[in-house]
Amino acid sequence: MSYGIYIGRNLTADGHAWLAGYGDEPSSHWLEIIDRAEHGPEATITVGVGPDSDMPGHRTEIPQAPQTARHMRVSYSYYLGVPAPITNGGLNEHGVAVRDIWSTSCQALIDMTPKHQTGPNYSDLARIVVERARTAREGVEIMAQLIAEHGYSCYGGNSHIIADPDEAWVVIQFSGGKGLWVAERLGADDIRASRPGYIGVVPTEPDETFLYPPHFISTAVDLGWYDPDAGLPFDVNAIYGDGKGPWKGMAWVEAEMRKRAEAAPITFTDVCWAIQTERLTGDTAGYGQVVPLVHPSHSDLRMMWHAPVGPVTAPLVPVFLGQTEVPEEFGQHRYLTTGEAHRFLDCRKEATNPDTVSHVPQGVEVSDSAVYQFKRLMHLAFQDDGLLKETWDHWRLMETRLAEDLPRVLRSAELLLEAGEPELARRVLTRESAAWLAEGLEDCRALVASGHARLRMRDALNRNGKPMAPEQYW
Repeated sequence: MSYGIYIGRNLTADGHAWLAGYGDEPSSHWLEIIDRAEHGPEATITVGVGPDSDMPGHRTEIPQAPQTARHMRVSYSYYLGVPAPITNGGLNEHGVAVRDIWSTSCQALIDMTPKHQTGPNYSDLARIVVERARTAREGVEIMAQLIAEHGYSCYGGNSHIIADPDEAWVVIQFSGGKGLWVAERLGADDIRASRPGYIGVVPTEPDETFLYPPHFISTAVDLGWYDPDAGLPFDVNAIYGDGKGPWKGMAWVEAEMRKRAEAAPITFTDVCWAIQTERLTGDTAGYGQVVPLVHPSHSDLRMMWHAPVGPVTAPLVPVFLGQTEVPEEFGQHRYLTTGEAHRFLDCRKEATNPDTVSHVPQGVEVSDSAVYQFKRLMHLAFQDDGLLKETWDHWRLMETRLAEDLPRVLRSAELLLEAGEPELARRVLTRESAAWLAEGLEDCRALVASGHARLRMRDALNRNGKPMAPEQYW
C-alpha cells in the first residue's frame, strides 16, 4: 500500500522541502545505485503485467530513452504478481524524487479494466521517471505521455508523489483502461500525506495547480457519473476513487505536522518521526526513505536517508548518489525473495530447468542480511515496550550524531570535486556511508542478542501464533 509525505520548504528549519515514505510490501527489499547509461536508437524496455498477475495483462516493449539518469532506489521482489524487480521510486541525479503510493479506483473502473491490459505498470512509471525526469513537472508529463501512447497496466489504481527542490506533484492513475489520470501541484507551504494517494475537488479545466488529460471530465459525463449542469464540483475521489476522502492516518499525521510547523519550523527529526512513529510504521513497512530536496554543487552529493526495514526499529542512515557501491549486507538476499524457495545455489539442474538456479550471487548470499537482522529486532521490540523504547532511543541518538557529521562528509567530498578529483570524492562518500551502515548493523546484532536473551530468560517470547505490535492508524 505504501506511504509518502511531502513537506514544503517554507515550513522547514533547513529551508528546503522534504519527501519521505516507505513501501508496504511483504517480499525482500534491497538498495541499488544505478549508473547513468546511454542507449541506442532501437533500444526498448519491457513494461506491464503478465497473465499471472492478480489483474492480468500482456507485457510489451516500448522505446527506451537515449540516456537514463544515475539514480538510487529500493527494489523488491513481489506485489500482486507484478513482474520483478519492482520499485516504488527513489532519487536521481537531477534532484527528482519519486514515491509510489497505492490509490484505489472505484469498483466500476476496476471492473472495466481489460483482461488483456497493456502499458507501463506502477513500478515501470516510477522507475522511468527517476531514469528520465529533470524536474517534477517533467515527471508528470512523462507519465502522461506514456499512458497516452502505451496504456496503463493496473492492479486497481495507484498514485505517485514526484518532487524536486521547487515543487511536488501528486499523480493518480486510474483503472478502467481509459487512460485516466490527474495531478495536483504541491508548493512551498504545503504538507501532504498520501496513504492512499488522494486528490479531491478539481476545476473543470486544467490549470497550473491541476493537470489531467482532455477526456478526464467528459469520460465521467459519458458514464453518467457527473452532470456538468447540476452545479456540483468535480470531486475526483468521489467520482473515480474510493469516495472515502482522506483516510484517518493521513489526516492525523498531516494535522500533527501542521501543528509542529505552527510551533516552530519543521526539523529533520520531525520529518523522520513522520515515518518512524509506531502509530504509522510496523512490519508492513518494507523500508524507509527520507530525501532532502536540495540542489547541491554536484549531483554526486545528492543523498537520502535509508532504513532497510520500517524505521520504527531501524536507523535512517545517509546513502549518497556518488557512492560506487552498496554494502552487500544491504543488497538482495534470498530471505523473503519471491521464487527463491524453489531455487538452489547449485547449477546441476540448470540445463533442464534454468529457473532452479538462485538469482542471488553466492558471494553475496554468504554476507549477513540487514533486512533479516533488523526484522528480528523489530519483532523482539514489538514484544516488549521497554525494549521498543530502548531501541527507539538508540537509533534516534545515532541519527542525531550522523546528522551532525554529515555536513563535514559532504564538504570533504565537495572540496575533492572542486579540485577535479571525482574518484576520490566518490571513495570518501562510499567509505563513510558503508561505515555508518555497518555500525548500525553491528548495533542491531547487539540489540537482538540482548533483547532475545532478556525475553527468553523471562519466558516472555510470544509463541501463541498471534503477532504483537503497537496499535496503528492503518
